[in-house]
Amino acid sequence: MSRPAGNTRLKAARLAAGYNSQQALADAITKTAPELGIRGLAVGVRQVRRWESATPPWPQPDVHRILTHLLGQSMEDLGFTPPWGSARAQPGTAIDTTLRPPLPGARLPSVPAQARGATQPASVGRDFQAVTRAHRHLYWSVTPAVLHPAVLEHARLGCALLPETANPAHQTVAAALAESYLLAGRIEFFDLRQPEQASETLLLALQAAGEADDPLIGAAVLAHMAFIPGWAEDREAAAERMLAARTYARRGQASAEFWAWLDAVEAECETRCGDPQAALRLIRRAEDTLLAGAEHVHATPEWLDWFSPVRLSAFKGNTQLKAGHVPQARQTLHEVLDRLPPESDKQRTVVLGDLAAVEAADGRPEEACRYAIQALDQLAITWYATGMDRIREVRRTLAPWQNEQCVRDLDDRLYDWGTTVSALQR
Repeated sequence: MSRPAGNTRLKAARLAAGYNSQQALADAITKTAPELGIRGLAVGVRQVRRWESATPPWPQPDVHRILTHLLGQSMEDLGFTPPWGSARAQPGTAIDTTLRPPLPGARLPSVPAQARGATQPASVGRDFQAVTRAHRHLYWSVTPAVLHPAVLEHARLGCALLPETANPAHQTVAAALAESYLLAGRIEFFDLRQPEQASETLLLALQAAGEADDPLIGAAVLAHMAFIPGWAEDREAAAERMLAARTYARRGQASAEFWAWLDAVEAECETRCGDPQAALRLIRRAEDTLLAGAEHVHATPEWLDWFSPVRLSAFKGNTQLKAGHVPQARQTLHEVLDRLPPESDKQRTVVLGDLAAVEAADGRPEEACRYAIQALDQLAITWYATGMDRIREVRRTLAPWQNEQCVRDLDDRLYDWGTTVSALQR
């Protein structure tokens, strides 16, 4: 039985460029990375050997950039197939639109602005976008574990449609695809507490935003990606992602509300990393930005529906609590609870949890338990993992009063059949 020839295209391009061995190409990639502004990248001969195999894996984006720079050819011309199939048909073959599972570092199909052989009508962009918009609205009421698979399947459809569309529908599909992956990543991180999966999904969202050339949604994705290291108390990684988010926001001419949200995200990261004072300064700047918002001529994208002045106040109340400003936190959070719109059930759970934490910090266990039970009642209607995290944090702070009847009542509610099974299922 003959052995597969391997990726002869890459090998031929390597030799043509003067790299007579796999080690020579690996060394060139490692050396070139800092010249292109890419830090900390090193490639070994084993990786080059995998690329020259019969089934070469799709390289990560930074390596992709260096390979095309060094060898002067596109990734497909180098023998690589994008994770969702090639946008270009080989002679005598149909375009491969096989749907494959998303992979870490996966890249969207490299489809030109006017795709050859586009088969979808111009209306496909609006139709695909309409479903994305519907999912965005459903997020606030539909159980996350139910909505999440539907959003991902819709994103898979978008990946299949991209090679079949020409501009302007192509750009519309790509932007809606970025929003769908962003929504899926938000569900994974905030609702299901799956940060590793969220990181992969948000990377796909960023790549789709690049396909759409939409810097604002790119900024939104990068800011969400900052939450992941921020919540893990990795300040340096969170700060770098926020710097990138702000850079993209400038390119996209962000609105005052968008800039205020970026400050709120960074404030939460600073709070999680142990610097609530820096977070309070960012929140004050966000408040000032919103007050001066009338001077900004740029509109807020309709998909930015997770932020508002009242939600900025919710950020503020939590940060005041972490800073030890208990009376101020209580006042802020009560005002938030009064101002939250009816559809903000998930945020209401978090605010009730924070109010419970305020009362626990003030040595008032009965009031703390009352708010925690209200939050659990809300979770029974609309599950939100971030809200449950808040309640668990409160329960830990109530340890000095664990023999009090109010705390025992909270435990009975926290560990009843329904709540326990729901928490473990998710």
